[in-house]
Amino acid sequence: MSATTIIVAIWAYIEAGSVWVAFGWAILAMVVLQVGYFGLVVHLIFRRAPEVSDARATPADPTSPLMLWPW
Repeated sequence: MSATTIIVAIWAYIEAGSVWVAFGWAILAMVVLQVGYFGLVVHLIFRRAPEVSDARATPADPTSPLMLWPW
């Protein structure tokens, strides 16, 4: 995110010749990247879980190392 923002700011400064325009474009780039990141996280949290297959529905193996723990 930082590298992209710096590149956008430098590009905007070269094109417009104004520090304020470059600053505005950098802020806009940060907002767009943050909204995209937030959307990705929401998508990963709320996506549908795959259907449980029959292989995963079988009971645990009693000789499994996980069964040795007291809890």
